[in-house]
Amino acid sequence: MKWNWPTVNSEPLPPWWVLCLLALLLLAQGTWMFIDARKRGRKAWFWGLWGVVNLPSPLIVYLLVVVWGDYRKAKRKTGE
Repeated sequence: MKWNWPTVNSEPLPPWWVLCLLALLLLAQGTWMFIDARKRGRKAWFWGLWGVVNLPSPLIVYLLVVVWGDYRKAKRKTGE
């Protein structure tokens, strides 16, 4: 007899390759954010861990807060 798991208003899982692709994207995003934040001296563990949790909102916030902030600070320092 085959066991049928109860399905109470639940959607079926996506294919295995979609889950693997999502895991790779999350790992790549978190790794890049960690390395870049460490290079800039900006709380690398926080950005790296947050980058592994969700996609793509941490990357967008990181680009706006850290990268664009550093760009504006450097531009202001040079007097342009």
